[in-house]
Amino acid sequence: MKASETPISGVLLLEPRVFKDARGFFLETYNEDKMAEIGIREHFVQDNLSFSSKNVLRGLHYQIQHAQGKLVRVVAGEIFDVAVDLRVGSPTFGRWYGAILSGENNQMLWIPPGLAHGFQVLSSAAYVLYKTTDFYYPEFERTLAWDDADLNIAWKSEEQPIVSAKDALGSSFQQAEKFE
Repeated sequence: MKASETPISGVLLLEPRVFKDARGFFLETYNEDKMAEIGIREHFVQDNLSFSSKNVLRGLHYQIQHAQGKLVRVVAGEIFDVAVDLRVGSPTFGRWYGAILSGENNQMLWIPPGLAHGFQVLSSAAYVLYKTTDFYYPEFERTLAWDDADLNIAWKSEEQPIVSAKDALGSSFQQAEKFE
């Protein structure tokens, strides 16, 4: 497993070793020992699978209590995956990072607790699988506005994204609850 640092403190872009031959390919998507070697020692408690059509934008989500670290990968399709640092004491507080994850490149994004997370589907559809370090608690979930002018996230699609009613009402970065 190759880990590359990103401009956001603690966020890692991961590239698993892929074994390809005429039959197809094999890769390890998670190995606790190998993750620990690259600095990811968190315990994962839940796996989530999302299916979305082209131009669907999910997020930017986070939990104010029971903050979740997320290990995100795409099984099929392509997304622009984004993390926003909401940790007040972090040297990268208020900054975002985005990466294109796909079933073709097999890259994964490690997003530590204290960041908001969201993605936009770039292909005709995408299956997104992610592991979390804490359970989902709807009463603690918050949504950061995907189109916040202060964040100025450079989403990869020029089209107006398809968002849920909840995501359309996300808080601005200035008004969002942060992690002290």
